[in-house]
This record gives sequence, structure tokens and C-alpha cells, in this order.
Amino acid sequence: MPLTVESQKRPEGSKPNALRRSGLIPANLYGHNVAESVSLVVDAKVVERLLKQVAVNKTEIELNIPEIEWRGTTVLREVQVHPAKGTPYHLSFYATPKD
Repeated sequence: MPLTVESQKRPEGSKPNALRRSGLIPANLYGHNVAESVSLVVDAKVVERLLKQVAVNKTEIELNIPEIEWRGTTVLREVQVHPAKGTPYHLSFYATPKD
């Protein structure tokens, strides 16, 4: 069973560093049935747990974005990590095609 991650749409005009200070990690969703990339934020604690459980490009993650009524299977395509702090900086989710 895939892991489930709740996410929110990133507030318009929000600054990534301000989001990180408030405990949110900027993320993107792109791929199948997503006409354009969607900017998201994910709670930093959720991201920490997630990164302990998944393999990049391998583990399926059920991503849920209530605001835009999108739910689907994704893989974590890329994790950017802060070079000095070693903390997650940005995530990219890729929506996998539905069979």
C-alpha cells in the first residue's frame, strides 16, 4: 500500500525561505494529467518521515491536495538538500500514469 502525503497549494507570492522557516518545504507536482506543474508545500515533519521510508524514483506515494481536489499516485523524483544544513530544501513529485 502506498504511503499517503497531504499537501497544500503554495500560497501565491510566498517566499521559499519564509515557508521553510515556518516549517513547510516547497514542492512541485508534475506529470501525467497535470497540465502544468503545481507549486505545493508539505509539512517539514511529514517530509522527514517520508524520506526515511521512500526510495527516490521507486516508492509510490499517494499524494493528496484537497484544495484542487487532486489525488493520485506519484513518485518522489528529486529531493534537493541544503548543502550546509543537510535538511530537505525542495521536493519534486512526478504523477505516474494511471493504468
